[in-house]
Amino acid sequence: MQDRRQKRLVNGTSAENDGRRSLTLISGAQTCPLSPKRRRPEAGWKRRDLGPAICLRTHSRIALRIRGVARSYDESMAQHLLGNGRGREGEVASIGNTAHTAGSGHQDIVGSLKSLMIEHSLPLWSAEGWDPAAGGFVERLDIEGRADRTEPRRVRVQARQIYAFAKAAQIGWYPEGREIAMRGLDYLLAKAKSPDGRPGFVHLLGPDGSTINAMRDTYDHAFVLLALSTVYQLSNDAQVRSEIEALLAFIDRDLRSPHGGFIEGIPATMPRRQNPQMHMLEALIATFDATRDSVFQNRAGDLYGLFVANLYDPQRQVLGEYFEEDWSRIEPVSVEPGHQAEWVWLLRGFERITGCPTARHRSQLLNSALRYRDDVTGCLFDEGDADGNIRKFTRRCWPQTEIAKAWIAQAEVEEQGAADEAREALARLHRHYLRHPVMGGWYDQFDRDGRSLVDFIPASSFYHILCAIVEAERVLG
Repeated sequence: MQDRRQKRLVNGTSAENDGRRSLTLISGAQTCPLSPKRRRPEAGWKRRDLGPAICLRTHSRIALRIRGVARSYDESMAQHLLGNGRGREGEVASIGNTAHTAGSGHQDIVGSLKSLMIEHSLPLWSAEGWDPAAGGFVERLDIEGRADRTEPRRVRVQARQIYAFAKAAQIGWYPEGREIAMRGLDYLLAKAKSPDGRPGFVHLLGPDGSTINAMRDTYDHAFVLLALSTVYQLSNDAQVRSEIEALLAFIDRDLRSPHGGFIEGIPATMPRRQNPQMHMLEALIATFDATRDSVFQNRAGDLYGLFVANLYDPQRQVLGEYFEEDWSRIEPVSVEPGHQAEWVWLLRGFERITGCPTARHRSQLLNSALRYRDDVTGCLFDEGDADGNIRKFTRRCWPQTEIAKAWIAQAEVEEQGAADEAREALARLHRHYLRHPVMGGWYDQFDRDGRSLVDFIPASSFYHILCAIVEAERVLG
């Protein structure tokens, strides 16, 4: 006996299992530890021949890799698929800890999510998420993980995917991401930048790259700036830097508001929202990180001033969502807990690049966000009011990434207990949203009873999920 560790021979090599559902795969069969309490080395394992494929079983689910995409199925469906020869020998569904366990006490959750991202999400979205015929990133995958190439494509999603692959390449997680990001940027510049001869980026493209909506949306342009800055940090390409300068010139000339911040877009619409201002701050912080040019510190400072003076209500300690032209709040105030949390992380980023103290606002915003939690799951609800009441009992994926990032930001400044809270938040994200039948996919939204409300996998969430895991790796290790 090896102190609860089990060894056996797999294809002539020794494999180990430590009782944490880290499963070993056998060509032509599947194995699973039925109970870590069993003492004999072989008693805890059950071998079942399911045909010429590599697969694995966890509880009542079986994971298979089909057409390069790993998915989990119930046993009868898995047997049917293998019987039809759809599994391919030699393709490994390398799930193990990454897809099915957060680890004891959540201490290994960061490593588990990093592995899930590297082994499944990035390969899935680089393959199914790119349209090889028309170019560009697809807007979503269907529930089986297949690309939906018929859906119109938001420019913000194109930019988010460029960011995701450039960031993954920059930090060494996915070297192939560099080529994918550059290909995505070429598509974005060719199809979305000034196709009608007017400056700026259009809002919505057809699957063939044609313009569906030529509006110049400030929210979109914030993400284009984020994408360009991340690619520039990766490549140090002078042409990318010139695109940054051209974009900023357009933003300054055409999107700035005389009341501070930026208008909603061209044409201008009402009400005004804090959301584009928030993402422009995010993009400016990233642009400073990429260029080290102090002008971007100053630009970020303008938006921080808008946050303090208008966006944030210090009496009720909440961030408003909707405003009049002069930034007066529209009552009753709508509160999105995910945005409260997102600002915690952004304020920490602003403090990092400027030295301006933001601890009081970060603490208040975090405490405010935590009022809108589901008692059952611990996840954030989608919307509440300024008094802490819940307006929408639905739970989207992205607010869970942002509450994790908020705690990570607090952990970075060594707030007591923040690192543990961050790991708990990451574990909830994993448990409720990332355990999808398509390995590397996610659930987008649940109702109050835990039923999934979205029957596809949106590409827009990739940016949120990857960013949370990258920040967790950077701060928590």
